[in-house]
Amino acid sequence: MAVKIRLQRHGKKDSAFFHVVVADGRAPRDGKFIEKLGVYNPSTNPATIDINFDETLNWIMKGAQPTDTCRAILSYKGIMFKKHLLDGVKKGALTEAQVEQKFSQWLQEKEGKITSKKDRLAGDDTKKKSDKMKAETVAKEVKAAKIAAKTTVVTETPETPVTPETPAVDTTTEENPA
Repeated sequence: MAVKIRLQRHGKKDSAFFHVVVADGRAPRDGKFIEKLGVYNPSTNPATIDINFDETLNWIMKGAQPTDTCRAILSYKGIMFKKHLLDGVKKGALTEAQVEQKFSQWLQEKEGKITSKKDRLAGDDTKKKSDKMKAETVAKEVKAAKIAAKTTVVTETPETPVTPETPAVDTTTEENPA
């Protein structure tokens, strides 16, 4: 019997989340399974992965084959790396202390990358919000200026019609009374 570690789909049509399960390779995707190992939610950014590390590692060491997507998830969580290190112990290349040291170092680096990504995403989100607020403020000022221009044109009506002045005619003519 081929045992697989794979995803089992749950959730609504456009908001799927998955259970990571150990199942017989012949069982249907959402059918009977042996054990539930964790949950994977790709809707969040970064994706939320909650896995029972020890049980998953135990199944991997026993020979359970992960599907391609599950292999990527397990690699992300460090389970495949830990398996690789433990295989080195079996072959005599490493000791248990070296395995724990290398794995804890890798785990710290990984957590640092994840927190930096979360911080960057939060910073980008606040920057987008502030840019949007600035754009709205500028648009509001432009609209207010247009309204003010219209109202000043309407209120500035000429008081009296301006007529061109005719040249003054000199009615005092000099006549000689003689």
